[in-house]
Amino acid sequence: MTDSKIISLDALTRLVNDGSSLALGGSFLHRGPFAFVRELIRQRKRELEIIKQSPGYDIDILCRAGCVASTRAGIVAMEGNFGLAPYYRRAVEQQQIVLEEHACASLTAGLRASAFGVPFQPCGGLHGSALPELNGWKKLPDPYGSDEETYVIPRITPDFAVIHANEVSPEGDVRVFGTSHWDRIMTRAARRVLVIAERVASSESFSRQPELTLVPHFLVEAIAVVPQGAWPGSCWPHYEVDYPAVEAYLPEGDDVLAAHLAQAPEAKETTHA
Repeated sequence: MTDSKIISLDALTRLVNDGSSLALGGSFLHRGPFAFVRELIRQRKRELEIIKQSPGYDIDILCRAGCVASTRAGIVAMEGNFGLAPYYRRAVEQQQIVLEEHACASLTAGLRASAFGVPFQPCGGLHGSALPELNGWKKLPDPYGSDEETYVIPRITPDFAVIHANEVSPEGDVRVFGTSHWDRIMTRAARRVLVIAERVASSESFSRQPELTLVPHFLVEAIAVVPQGAWPGSCWPHYEVDYPAVEAYLPEGDDVLAAHLAQAPEAKETTHA
């Protein structure tokens, strides 16, 4: 087997340059790579493009910190108890970021096109929507002779896919328990794959149950092991959403953001220059 791909969160985040496009795993407040997102803020990354079907806390805090230049996103919300993502919404309304608005299905189609090595991917459900006109998406006639036309989405190739996983092997195999959301297609579409994990499991355990591997080691560039790295979101079955922490994050003020970053589990483990 290959050598260990496990490095520090600080070192993993430094692989990302300003201006990179990042596909972020998870969905809303569930199993997102939030420790990595906060580390982007601590390292003052700028001009990022964020790609995600259902972002929330991640895109919101990155916009709040001034890290984002553009985004391709479907539904964006803080979920359930908290409504829309206020700092993201403000960034869009004040034209601080460029938004390419998607449906979850259209963004997935663009990622699939990249993963499958084709220039575009058909996508249903867009007829009657304003999204094709807004984004300049084309539709093609059925080459097999029916009268139907189908919109096609151009391929989307992120520089990085970054996901949060339950377990990894030292060599880089990745396990996710429960729903994988869109993590699988992101990791096949992106040029490079980075992983944040709750814990390390033995290589032998991955060999015994290869069907549980969501991302094989040969697709993964580097891993950081950060217990509770999806905080304040959930990572089933390890922990649930920390709703009081999300509520405490929402008020205005640089001091509020600083306090939130200091409260994060990884902040106790990382020293910054």
